[in-house]
Amino acid sequence: MSGILYLVSTPIGNLEDITLRAIRVLREADLIACEDTRQTRKLLDHFGIAKPAVSYHEHNEAVRATELAEKLKSGATIALVSDAGTPLVSDPGYRLVRVAIEAGIPVVPIPGPSAALGALAASGLATDTFRFCGFLPPRQSQRRKLLEELRAESCTIIFYEAPHRILETLADIEQVCGDRSVVVARELTKLHEEFLRGAASYIRQELSARPSIKGEITLLIGKAEEPQVNSAVDPRDEVQALEEQGIARMDAVKQVAKARGIPKRELYRRVIE
Repeated sequence: MSGILYLVSTPIGNLEDITLRAIRVLREADLIACEDTRQTRKLLDHFGIAKPAVSYHEHNEAVRATELAEKLKSGATIALVSDAGTPLVSDPGYRLVRVAIEAGIPVVPIPGPSAALGALAASGLATDTFRFCGFLPPRQSQRRKLLEELRAESCTIIFYEAPHRILETLADIEQVCGDRSVVVARELTKLHEEFLRGAASYIRQELSARPSIKGEITLLIGKAEEPQVNSAVDPRDEVQALEEQGIARMDAVKQVAKARGIPKRELYRRVIE
């Protein structure tokens, strides 16, 4: 009798986001296949799960998929996880899933965290239709070519981007797509989670003023006719306008910070400066 291949979603930052079902499946699995055994071991140790783990990443996927398929055919229960989030979403696993399906082995998804969907839900951009495109090409010529192809899309477009390339990418978006409404979601579910919403030029200006840009980034581009979530108006001016209406400064800061997706401490610091 064949085994079962589980695709287990794991937290993208906050360990509390793991589901009860995911914990149970990881505890019951005969083997856990993961991108980085050291990274997954931290998660397993946190929840007291003592199961053997084997590496499964882009460099050994072709060979390892065959090995794992044989174990599945022999009746093993295998849980496939990525370093964070939902397996196969910009992560390896496609070959193993295809081999399992062709062999008649059940493939069972265990839903959970996804940076793309989490960012989309809180972006303020249209969610009725969207397109996820994974990581943008690192080379500018290829990146601009892709943006040119997607420019006319009538839906929200979602990318993952490296922090050291985000300024160049925002400049490319502005150049190719116009000063489109964008959202930069940084460090989702983590301590320094942040949403920057507004025109591409405004977000680029905000990030350019920082000494460094760190953390994992999900980048969303609104469709061409998407109204901008926030204009390039300085949030400090919004706070001042609310104060002029008789609202206390801290209450005004909280209100603007919530609407903008800006940390309250950061906005307050900028206001008093």
